[in-house]
Amino acid sequence: MALLAQQIPRWLNSIKLSSFLTAMQLRKCFPRAGKTLLPGFFAQPQLSSDDCFLRSGFKTYRTSSVWNGSQFTNSSTQEIKCAPNTLLPSVNEPSQKIPSFDSELSLEGLDDLPPLSPLQPISEEEAVQIIADPALPPSSFTLRDYVDHSETLKKLVLLGVDLSKIEKHPDAANLLLRLDFEKDIKQILLFLKDLGIEDNQLGTFLTKNYAIFSEDLENLKTRVAYLLSKNFSKVDIAQMVRNAPFLLSFSVERLDNRLGFFQKELELSVKKTRDLVIRLPRLLTGSLEPVKENMKVYRLELGFKHNEIQHMITKIPKMLTASKRKVTETFDYVHNVMCIPHHIIVKFPQVFNSRLFKVKERHLFLAYLGRAQYDPGKPNYISLDKLVSVPDEIFCEEMAKASVQDFEKFLKTL
Repeated sequence: MALLAQQIPRWLNSIKLSSFLTAMQLRKCFPRAGKTLLPGFFAQPQLSSDDCFLRSGFKTYRTSSVWNGSQFTNSSTQEIKCAPNTLLPSVNEPSQKIPSFDSELSLEGLDDLPPLSPLQPISEEEAVQIIADPALPPSSFTLRDYVDHSETLKKLVLLGVDLSKIEKHPDAANLLLRLDFEKDIKQILLFLKDLGIEDNQLGTFLTKNYAIFSEDLENLKTRVAYLLSKNFSKVDIAQMVRNAPFLLSFSVERLDNRLGFFQKELELSVKKTRDLVIRLPRLLTGSLEPVKENMKVYRLELGFKHNEIQHMITKIPKMLTASKRKVTETFDYVHNVMCIPHHIIVKFPQVFNSRLFKVKERHLFLAYLGRAQYDPGKPNYISLDKLVSVPDEIFCEEMAKASVQDFEKFLKTL
């Protein structure tokens, strides 16, 4: 009994020592949960099945060691080893390589990337660097808003076209915006240049007759061919087109009817009819109502004969389109106040093409000086033609025999 009492404390001390050594071995083999093992990886707090087995085996072995006594003390440090099949990585094992997107993404792989979405958010720095073109207005009262977006409008401006006048007609503005310069406009410009319209005349012409771009090129050539067949020269046609830009917009049938009207109504020869429309091509494009009205005025109200009317309009074609009021007021003053008879007026029809207040001023000054003589059969007569056409200096020197200062002083008394 005494021997047994001495051995019990030794067994207890050996059990405590073996338990301490075993705990130290397990701590080295199994790190705590959450402890960093390698950069970028963390140990999992859950234990594997092998860990559970080791713990249960350790408890069993510890219990049995109480009964085996000191035998465990000598062998515990040699037999307890770390489990080789643990799932946690070992410090000595090579670390797993982490893929780098910056280094391993090849240029060929960029082609396979999906396109960026227009709704993808961007930074403020990127947004500031974006330069967006101004939006094209869906509607506007001026073509100026569309010039920067339309090559056609830009080139028309360079040609001298006044868009401010065209934009007053909405249909014309819409037409220009739909046209392509190379396909729709260039061929028309080449046609006009071949016809004889100079570069510095294209802007004025197109500003007035922008509708020529809607005409078929073959139809334009046909109308020119018709005028050539009527013995109009190419130079005559170019002059007529410059003075009456809408001439080529009329069909061959209408042009033929107009020429026939003037030849029949005025009883003119073919040559005189051609000369008449060359000098005033608006007779072919304007309304016929003023012409018909003026013919009645000259014949019925003013008392001119048919041959006298023929003579006057061939010299001054504008008499056919002049204002009725202007014609009657001029005739009344010249015939009734200045006492000039019909046959003298017929010889100098330029009086109908002049400003009436100018005729009045000069006649009153001549009457004041006692030189108002207009009969060609009397001495010192005043030519009605020169009365309305020469400048003030020549009028005062040759007709009034006075100075310009005297004439100006007289006008202040009126």
